[in-house]
Amino acid sequence: MVKICCIGAGYVGGPTMAVIALKCPAIEVAVVDISAPRIAAWNSDQLPIYEPGLDEIVKQCRGKNLFFSTAVEKHVSEADIIFVSVNTPTKTQGLGAGKAADLTYWESAARMIADVSKSNKIVVEKSTVPVKTAEAIEKILTHNSKGIKYQILSNPEFLAEGTAIEDLFSPDRVLIGGRETPDGQKATQALKEVYAHWVPEDRIITTNLWSAELSKLAANAFLAQRISSVNAMSALCEATGANISEVAHAVGKDTRIGPKFLNASVGFGGSCFQKDILNLVYICECNGLTEVANYWKQVIKVNDYQKNRFVNRVVSSMFNTVSGKKIAILGFAFKKDTGDTRETPAIDVCRGLLGDKAQLSIYDLQVTEDQIRRDLSMKKFDWDHPIHLQPMNLAAVKEVSVVWDAYEATKGAHGICILTEWDEFKTLDYKKIFDNMQKPAFLFDGRNVVDVEKLREIGFIVYSIGKPLDAWLKDMPAMA
Repeated sequence: MVKICCIGAGYVGGPTMAVIALKCPAIEVAVVDISAPRIAAWNSDQLPIYEPGLDEIVKQCRGKNLFFSTAVEKHVSEADIIFVSVNTPTKTQGLGAGKAADLTYWESAARMIADVSKSNKIVVEKSTVPVKTAEAIEKILTHNSKGIKYQILSNPEFLAEGTAIEDLFSPDRVLIGGRETPDGQKATQALKEVYAHWVPEDRIITTNLWSAELSKLAANAFLAQRISSVNAMSALCEATGANISEVAHAVGKDTRIGPKFLNASVGFGGSCFQKDILNLVYICECNGLTEVANYWKQVIKVNDYQKNRFVNRVVSSMFNTVSGKKIAILGFAFKKDTGDTRETPAIDVCRGLLGDKAQLSIYDLQVTEDQIRRDLSMKKFDWDHPIHLQPMNLAAVKEVSVVWDAYEATKGAHGICILTEWDEFKTLDYKKIFDNMQKPAFLFDGRNVVDVEKLREIGFIVYSIGKPLDAWLKDMPAMA
């Protein structure tokens, strides 16, 4: 019986291993983590992450061939294949600060594997890591090998939150990178056989190690670039009276371009896009490719510009001050159908408004008050460290209240900002909301979810990204 162990019980490790256990009943799968509360949650009825379909799979397999445990060393030493899915935050100090990946957690995992292994292992990189990580890990393992053979594979995940289980059931591709040696090929084949239980052969791509590592960064950079491209166009649309929805629809009809990822918004978020591009930039700089690094840097610059532009629109529209005014924030997660707030544009927008002394009332369908307060008081890259190592400073942000209902959030507010495209926000009773707001009542739609004309008929002054401007906004500067 093949035994698989996954180090790291997070957004990637948990769902991936649950699906492997479901699809391969003959394989014993253990997910291990040093965080006891996290493992306890995986073993309870209230899983630590929300992902449609995940609950059923975990309940079906848990205790049969899927185990969640804090006995890290025991399961690692027994496993044939070890997946490593630990945090790879962006460094905040030292060499490459603000760009390079911090491989501290990765390295300690590798050293622990070398310490406890008594038989040959296949070690699989599952976290998003910079190119050449495999080489570093290989060196640590071989220098501490005590006669044991290790093969390193790169098997990046391409999951999208909210559809992770679907993505695992029928992936566009499964990518496995390995060494081009006989032992390397054997290891690649072993992992390929696991996925072949449910993924068609032609969707399992095998490459060399570096290609697999780089493909993950490249895919995320291309996706983020599309969002920044359409967001850059949205600024031009506002300046010229064009409508970004019409432009994006026309552009997306070109089969070479396609319609996906062409929704203008307040900006992209999520745990990977910014981190992976910063990583890509750093790797380019390290290899002397300054022009290439600058090209990818622009994707993040446009994203930051879009968030700033949104805050400036809000402030300049409301008589150039939001000091002491109540502003309702509808949506805090980085996209709908997830409770994930990592790198969500809402953080920068809220901070921008708080910087101008606004009073915020925040409502999101999935995000807890504790998480929102934590996000607003944390330094830039702190979110990517294990939760017990995150600095706690929840005393900050007195000007924020978190409520559990959109009508409560908007009551008595001067303005509303929609920052997540939750379906609920399309069907709210905006007449009722308008009647309970201060006048003039402003609505800033950062996700283009509302019917602008209808809201203007009700009496709102509406700003919608990339749409022709309300007469009220025409003379206002777009950027302060």
